[in-house]
Amino acid sequence: MNINWYPGHMKKTRELIQRELTMVDLVYEMVDARIPRSSRNPDIDDLLAKKPRIILLNKADLADPQMNQAWIHQYRKEGHASVLVNTHKKQGFKEIFSLTDSIMREKRERDAQKGMKNTRTRVMVVGIPNVGKSTLINAIAGKKTAQTGDKPGVTKSKQWIKAEGFIELMDTPGVLWPKLDTEEVAKHLAFTGAITDRILDEETLAWELLKDGIEQKHPGMIERYGDPESMDAAQYMEEIGKSRGFLLRGGVADTEKVGRVVLDEFRGGLWGPITLERP
Repeated sequence: MNINWYPGHMKKTRELIQRELTMVDLVYEMVDARIPRSSRNPDIDDLLAKKPRIILLNKADLADPQMNQAWIHQYRKEGHASVLVNTHKKQGFKEIFSLTDSIMREKRERDAQKGMKNTRTRVMVVGIPNVGKSTLINAIAGKKTAQTGDKPGVTKSKQWIKAEGFIELMDTPGVLWPKLDTEEVAKHLAFTGAITDRILDEETLAWELLKDGIEQKHPGMIERYGDPESMDAAQYMEEIGKSRGFLLRGGVADTEKVGRVVLDEFRGGLWGPITLERP
């Protein structure tokens, strides 16, 4: 399936990031721990130049624990500080603050020598849509200051938000890139909700997700919907519809409803911990 989503505000976000970088001391780059490769915007490396950065693998609770560690090892091998995060439960925050303190120590010492004490560390938070940037900022700030939602495209403009510990955070709208690299990248972004469902055929997308799950023999999928055995993805959707009672007239499975439910349950972690990509 051909998937691309690059509305005009994303081009403006690229320009915003470039323009505001001179005001920024450090960058938190958020990725989805279920798709650590596909959820890293390849343009970010060029945009951020040599700014110090910490990669935050959010939704780590929804990802395979062994793969989480493998990806942390991979990022650190590439020279990137990285942390596993669950923004809703504030897991990983102590490590974020510790790394931030360590990275910014030299700058604070230079500021102190100039007579500038307790200067704020200005942190830009970047990442693809729906990866949890605003939720992270609200959790760090200790109050709801950044607008959040479970759909991509909620944050529309930059927001500077003061938090405890002399940190000031800049929330930015989620940004993809003009041409998604491969069909696999596009699918993985769509599966996890980084691409708005408004432009997608949810039934076909769920078919693709189940097809991948059948090929990988994903245990969480099988436990939830039953063993597909020799079925293809279309037949599997029919069986799920019948077993759930999602029926149209004549007892035909409502595969459109099946598609919506399968995507919601996958995104909500009801398939159990799953990582779609290996280092």
